[in-house]
Amino acid sequence: MPNRKLKVKGILLDLDDTIVDSRDAYREAARTAFAAMGQEAFDIKLVTEIPKRLEQDIPIDDLVTEIDVKKFLVVYLKAYYQATAVKTKPFPNVEETLRRLSEKARLALTTRRNVPKKEVMEELAKFGLAGYFHNVVTSLDTQNPKPSPEALIKCSRQLQVKIFECLVVGDSVVDIRAGKNAGAKTVGVLSGIFSREELERENPDLILENINKLPEFLE
Repeated sequence: MPNRKLKVKGILLDLDDTIVDSRDAYREAARTAFAAMGQEAFDIKLVTEIPKRLEQDIPIDDLVTEIDVKKFLVVYLKAYYQATAVKTKPFPNVEETLRRLSEKARLALTTRRNVPKKEVMEELAKFGLAGYFHNVVTSLDTQNPKPSPEALIKCSRQLQVKIFECLVVGDSVVDIRAGKNAGAKTVGVLSGIFSREELERENPDLILENINKLPEFLE
């Protein structure tokens, strides 16, 4: 942990497993996709390993053997996006944390979900969180998803804050890579499917248990 607090003007937050808990959506997507392929039973470890691979654009052929991987992924992703509309829920005390963060910097949200911004805003509004974010960027708004810095740079411009004055916060190694590629400060949170060891290898400025710990590390 640093001896001094971080000073930033913009905070670019990831959505899944940073703001909202998406584990039920991962489970529903896996269950639906395997069932569609005729496999009612599957290794429970795949519930988190599949999205971890997809987040990093790593093939899953070795995880879903003896079935058509392309068809599996079509069903999986459709089921996942449908499940996020009803299965995700905000982590405890997130609204209060966003309120505190919004007093220190301008907030934006980025997500690799390949859905319209309107859907993400509706989800945030359902939880009473939409008003804290000045803008939202999804994968549909960019040519290249994270770890490309494109979404983060777009967010910072919309916030009218220089990217090096921004802090990128996420649960994934991809979030940290994107932040570093953009030239921003980075914070990894352990509320998602990536381990501390995996995040440490990306060398973020901070690793915290969850987003609720973040305000105390900011000026």
